[in-house]
Amino acid sequence: MAESLTIAQLSRTTGQPEERLREWRSLGLIGSESSDSFALKDAERVRLIDLCLRRGITARAIADGDRETGLIERYVDLIFPQGVDPTVTMAEAAELTGLGVEMMRKVGAAAGFTDVEGGVREQDIEGMRIIKPLIDIGFPPDQLIAGIRVLTDSLGRVAEMEGRLFHFYVHERLRASGLSGRALMEAVDAAGQQATPLVEPMILYFHRLGSQRAFREDLVDHIAEEAGLLPPPDRPGELTRAVAFIDLASFTPLTAAMGDDAAAGVLERFSELVREAVHRWEGRVVKQIGDAFMAVFPEPRLAVAAALEIESRTAAEPQFPAVRTGIHSGTVLYREGDYVGSNVNIASRLATEANRHQILVTDEVRKEARDLPGIEFVRLGKRKLKGLAESVVLFEARSTATQPAVKSIDPVCGMELGAAEVAARLSLEGSDRAFCSDDCLRKFVVAPEQYA
Repeated sequence: MAESLTIAQLSRTTGQPEERLREWRSLGLIGSESSDSFALKDAERVRLIDLCLRRGITARAIADGDRETGLIERYVDLIFPQGVDPTVTMAEAAELTGLGVEMMRKVGAAAGFTDVEGGVREQDIEGMRIIKPLIDIGFPPDQLIAGIRVLTDSLGRVAEMEGRLFHFYVHERLRASGLSGRALMEAVDAAGQQATPLVEPMILYFHRLGSQRAFREDLVDHIAEEAGLLPPPDRPGELTRAVAFIDLASFTPLTAAMGDDAAAGVLERFSELVREAVHRWEGRVVKQIGDAFMAVFPEPRLAVAAALEIESRTAAEPQFPAVRTGIHSGTVLYREGDYVGSNVNIASRLATEANRHQILVTDEVRKEARDLPGIEFVRLGKRKLKGLAESVVLFEARSTATQPAVKSIDPVCGMELGAAEVAARLSLEGSDRAFCSDDCLRKFVVAPEQYA
C-alpha cells in the first residue's frame, strides 16, 4: 500500500462512507485542507473517531476537544509509537508468514484482530512469523491458538492495568493540580515518556519469575513420572492437582451495607492474604472472580496448609468477614491457562457448601494430608452436592493448635467483631446484637426482618 490514501481507499480500509469522511475532514479531524490525500495514520484516527461516536460523543464535540488538547494525535502515537504501517492482503500475509489463510484467520480471531480481513499490518506480520516455527517444532496448531488466546487475555489485562493506573493516578492528579488543555497534555506526555520505557522490562522481569516457578514444577512432574510416582497422563493436558476455592462468606451483604469503596478495601486485603499464603505453600492463583479465588497446588497437604493459614490470618484481622474454603484433589485438564473437569467442579461445590470459617475437604484430600501436624479432620458424613449425581463424604479440616476467638457478627454487613471493635449494641426480643457502625445499627432498626 502507498504511503498516502485516496478518500476511496480510506473508505475501503475503514468501512466508513466517503461522505462521512469528508464531513470529518471539514471538522479538522482527518486529512488536511492543503491535500486531497490522507496519511496512513488517518485510518487509525477514523477508528478512534468511530469509537467515540459509538460511545455517544458527537463529531463536533470530538473536534472541539481535539482542537484544544490534540488528544487524537496523541493516542495515535501511543498506539503506534513506530508509526502506522501499510497493510497487505490476507493472502499476502499468509505467504509472508508461512501460514495458510485459514490459520491466519484463526490467529487473528484469537488475538482480537477484528478487521483482519481488511488487511494485515506489517508489524503484525512480524508477530505472526513466530507461529510457523513453533508448528514445525511440533506444537499442534489448535493448542497454539489456545495459547494465543491466553496471551491475548492475560496481556490485555496487563495493558488495561497500565492504562487505568496512569489515567487515575497521573493524568487525574495533574488535572486536579489545575492543569488543563495543552498544558495538561504536555505534563502527561512528560510523565509518559518516563514511564513507557519501563513497561516492557517490568513485564519481562515478572514473566521470568513466573517461568522459573513453572519450570520447577515441570521438572518435578517429569521426575515423578520417571520414578513411577505419577502415572503417565491418558491425554494431553492431564495433571493431578489439589484444587482449592476460597471466598468470603458475606461479601455481598457487606458491599450492600458499606458501599463499594469499603468493600474494595476489604477485598484488597483479602487478596493480599490469599496470595501470600498460596505462594508460600507452592500454589498458584488461577483466577479471581469478585471475592472468590481458585488456586491449584501440587499436592493436597500444601492446599490444606495454605487454607488453614488463610483462615488463621483472616480471623485475626480486625472487622473482617469470615472465610470459607473447599478443597478436592484428582486429575484435571489444563486448558487455556485454566483447569477444568469434574474434580474442579467438586472443589467449587465444597466452597459453596462450607459455612463460615469452614474448610471442607474430600476423603481424597484427607488421606493425603492426615499426617500434617496440628491438624485434625472431622468427618461430616455424606453430602449431596448440587450438580453431582453421587453423594460425597466430607471432612472439615481444623487446626488443633489454636482455638478461634469468640467474635460477634454484625447482622447487616456480616463483619466479624472483637469485643473492642463493636461500635453499637442492640438488645431485641432477648437477643443481643452487635454492630460495626451506627450506620449498620440504623439499617437494622429500620428493617430488622431483612436481617433475621
